[in-house]
Amino acid sequence: MSEPVIEVKNAKKIYKMGKERIRAVDGVSFTVDKGEFCCLLGTSGSGKSTLLNLMAGIEKLSAGEILIKGESIGKMSENKLSKFRQENLGFVFQAYNLIGSMTALENVELPLVFKRVRGGKRKRMAKKILKQVGLGGRMKHKPKEMSGGQQQRVGIARAFVSKPDIVFADEPTGNLDSHTTIEVMDLIKEMAKKNNQTIVMVTHDRKLSEYADKIIHILDGKIESVEVVEKPLEPETVPPGEAATTVQNASGAAANAQE
Repeated sequence: MSEPVIEVKNAKKIYKMGKERIRAVDGVSFTVDKGEFCCLLGTSGSGKSTLLNLMAGIEKLSAGEILIKGESIGKMSENKLSKFRQENLGFVFQAYNLIGSMTALENVELPLVFKRVRGGKRKRMAKKILKQVGLGGRMKHKPKEMSGGQQQRVGIARAFVSKPDIVFADEPTGNLDSHTTIEVMDLIKEMAKKNNQTIVMVTHDRKLSEYADKIIHILDGKIESVEVVEKPLEPETVPPGEAATTVQNASGAAANAQE
């Protein structure tokens, strides 16, 4: 059975600009299951990034409720919310958001510092995941010494190093070329699948949304439609011995038919 890890209930975010009230998110409801890759798809100004920020507790709801792992984030104090994010959430940003004075290794270690993981273990965990994302030889490099794709790999390593249940990704490939975009998306999906982590990604690119299991189309702050992507079934593998037997039986049957 599916297990909702995020529940969004009639979420609203209203901004006041003078006498005007702008409904950035207007009565949105949906769920995201554990291990699901969910994409919020919409054009610029549709409200998708605001919705992501509400789900991550970065912005406050005007009305409605958002539950993450059964807990209402809107009812948490700032201290509790901060601790909850450290323990349960990871973030991948379009602009990478790396600290320029730190090496790749130090940037990836940062979430583990906040979780009070000891120095030796912290370093081992950061080195391991940097090798997994293909940056084993770049650990001592600072952001300005790396390409955009390499910086985003550091960002992905930082988001996944503490194995959070949920990773929020806001236009994670927006600053990358098409080839690097595919590499980064493959990497995000592969790492999430390995640890049964939930991904919520914002994008305006229909092609990138095809990585998702569920696509939520956002228009003018509302859900226009929800698209569940049917994944092809894995082909059944036949052990080599059985495959040979099948071929032999088929050959024998053909021979008998000729006789």
